[in-house]
Amino acid sequence: MSCRGNCLDNSVVENFFGILKTELLYIQEFESIEHFIQELHQYIHYYNHRRTKQKLRGLSPVEYRIQSSVAA
Repeated sequence: MSCRGNCLDNSVVENFFGILKTELLYIQEFESIEHFIQELHQYIHYYNHRRTKQKLRGLSPVEYRIQSSVAA
């Protein structure tokens, strides 16, 4: 952990959870905890494999990592 008051190490995770809540949690009602866990797994797969980001030149995070490792 960093010094008190230094939130830079948490910013990436907090950003992800904000996006997760906006795109999954707030727009859907879940029948049970098992249903939520199933939807969460599907969302994480979508987030990593199919969700394109302009910052990554229109690629998904997995595609960007593959492209970066091939170029290196």
